[in-house]
Amino acid sequence: MIDEVGLDLPVRPALPRLEAALAEHGAAVLVAPPGTGKTTLVPLALAGAVTGKVLVAEPRRVAVRAAAARMASLVGEPVGQRVGYAIRGERRGGKDVRVEVVTTGLLVARLQRDPELAGVDAVVLDECHERHLDTDLALAFAVDARILRPELQLLATSATAAADGLSAALDGPVITAPDPLHPVEVVWCPPAKPVPPPRGMRVEPALIDHVGAVVRRALAEREGDALVFLPGRREIDEVARRLVGTDAEVLTLHGGQDAAHQDAVLAGSTGRRRVVLSTSIAETSLTVPGVRIVVDAGLARRPWTDHARGLDALVTVLASQSSATQRAGRAGREAPGAVYRCWSEAEHAHRDRDDSPELAHADLAGFALQLARWGTPDAAGLALLDPPPATAFEAAREVLRGLGLTDGEGRIAERGRSVATAGVHPRLGRALLDGADAVGAKTATEVVALLAAEVPGSSDDLEERLRAARGSHDPRWQAEVRRLKQAVPGGGRASSGPPAVVVALAYPDRLARARSAEAREYLTTGGTGVELGVSSPLRGAPWIAVADAVRGPGDRVARVRLAVPIDEDLAREAAAAWWRDDEVVAWVDGDVVAERQERLGAIVLARRPLRDPDPVAVAAAVRDGIAAEGLDLLRWDDAATSLRARLAFLHAALGDPWPAVDDASLLARLDEWLDLSRVRRRGDLSRVRVATALRRLMPWSQAGRFDELAPPRVTTPAGRNVPVDYTDPAAPVIALKLQHAFGWERAPLLAGVPVVVHLLSPAGRPAAVTADLASFWGEGYRQVRADLRGRYPKHAWPEDPRRPG
Repeated sequence: MIDEVGLDLPVRPALPRLEAALAEHGAAVLVAPPGTGKTTLVPLALAGAVTGKVLVAEPRRVAVRAAAARMASLVGEPVGQRVGYAIRGERRGGKDVRVEVVTTGLLVARLQRDPELAGVDAVVLDECHERHLDTDLALAFAVDARILRPELQLLATSATAAADGLSAALDGPVITAPDPLHPVEVVWCPPAKPVPPPRGMRVEPALIDHVGAVVRRALAEREGDALVFLPGRREIDEVARRLVGTDAEVLTLHGGQDAAHQDAVLAGSTGRRRVVLSTSIAETSLTVPGVRIVVDAGLARRPWTDHARGLDALVTVLASQSSATQRAGRAGREAPGAVYRCWSEAEHAHRDRDDSPELAHADLAGFALQLARWGTPDAAGLALLDPPPATAFEAAREVLRGLGLTDGEGRIAERGRSVATAGVHPRLGRALLDGADAVGAKTATEVVALLAAEVPGSSDDLEERLRAARGSHDPRWQAEVRRLKQAVPGGGRASSGPPAVVVALAYPDRLARARSAEAREYLTTGGTGVELGVSSPLRGAPWIAVADAVRGPGDRVARVRLAVPIDEDLAREAAAAWWRDDEVVAWVDGDVVAERQERLGAIVLARRPLRDPDPVAVAAAVRDGIAAEGLDLLRWDDAATSLRARLAFLHAALGDPWPAVDDASLLARLDEWLDLSRVRRRGDLSRVRVATALRRLMPWSQAGRFDELAPPRVTTPAGRNVPVDYTDPAAPVIALKLQHAFGWERAPLLAGVPVVVHLLSPAGRPAAVTADLASFWGEGYRQVRADLRGRYPKHAWPEDPRRPG
């Protein structure tokens, strides 16, 4: 097929080396910057070298259609003949297709159904540097598939030179294509005044204003179309409003648009100058014809999961240096261009060099379910570029167990296999299938489609949003409903039931009860605090099922974005696996709680005090309380404080066997010195004799020398007892009037450490401080004597204080 293409793109010279590498090794990595033809020419070349189909996987749906359309046009055919494509819910092409472009998610699904990929002779994983979860899975599964079919060729492409990890995973060489970019001038355009960094999803309006101004400036200074990179739809709409009146056609491009709109933007200019406002989907795998200008807001939106609370969100982050380089390259694909970066060169130097893989921060439930379906629930032996983060991975596996999709060992259950084929998040897949049985296919598919397609709306009441979707005939929602109906075995019951059932099945850990009748705050079964908006129509509902909530940095509770009222009976049924009725002895809100509790997860439904709680459990609860709130829960009287200071001094001066008595050390050895057998509640701690307890830490072989090594007082030559201050463990201190030190040739030594002497006047005012009393007598005393002798003539001031008598 490549022979039919007259277009000479820079990847052509690399094709013979690439074909030879694949013939010899069966796998290879192609490093080729945007604009080389790696997405279009390479698959056509492979189609001429193999007899079976070439499968090309792209990370985004819009890239799938664009790549298929471009390849079909190069061979002079409409899409669907020798070049076809498939995305979720849509397919073009039949038995004659030689090159099929699919999403990486669909490739994973095909590998799960047919690990040998019968009829496919070559797989191209495009844009692997973007490191989406599905891309990582597709790569690992395809490497496994080559074990079953060694003749299957596997090619991974990357727009960045960091390809060592890919090469190692595929066990194939790296082939590099030349860089075709025309020169791109970088114009640094930081805001005149500092703009706060993004917080959660929020982008400062001042930055949006600035981006709009930079676009206008770029249009005035340069020729050609402009491509503007923004983090999301909201920012795209905001900048579009700021460009009203511009002498250019303002277009938008993002993943939430229908195919016809996206294809029109990618088709090129109709004669009028264009400004295309886009998310990162235009960063590498798409060509927007006519672009000579890139304006980069310097932001990106990434999935982020709070694994401790089970909340998923999109967050706005600073785009990495490599991402900025990819974006800039869009201005130089067809001719020399310019990139206007809305930040400073100095700030650029401090940005992350590369984007972190999605594996590092995203929800891994779907990832874990696919691994379990593949038969490798712990990911052992797979050619993953990075191991999944332990905490996030275990949290995801726990979600699957809680939904009944895997067993206790992580192996996939039969229900899990059905859910894995539904093409939605495992939570939603479980809700779709079980919800269809419980409330009918109509309600289940409509609610799950509302959540999966992320249908926009202003209300946080899911029932209101569902009515709005039905009334507006939202095309994305309707298409998702149709697709999901095909995933319900036998079509499910046709009747309609309450949407709350579907939400509760998807999120049993987000069933929430109001903390009080008046408050907007709720506590979920999973233990997360959530809050309704001030004007939420859900206020006053005793129970809600939360479908979506976000907790921004520094927020005390999560904000509910979508929920539905439920009743307690439904909550008990949906979260049956979370129900407990047991004895609880724990430190809660500053004291010991000992009671029998009936709970749904973290929500206490009923409680009864325990008359005779287990003393061991009570002691453990008290230990937890001390560990959480600190040693100040104990009563540190003068005796305890003094003893602790003396022990600290000996540890600093002599080391072992004298113990460390800082907070961390005392907490670590709490059971060794603190007897909690008689403590039942917080108030009992004030009656513990801490000084007596601390003595248990003394080394028994040295305990008899304690008062000798760290005496509470020292005796002066005149027989006075002076207290020793051990506040500073490195330097014990005594304070006494100067006359009382007469007769000492040098300061006392305690455990070999000289005491720091504070010498006072007859009136008790500071006169001198010395850690070397012998030197002071020989040098400093003369001046102090002259001063004090004049002010206190009635006192004796001997010339040699070492021999006062």
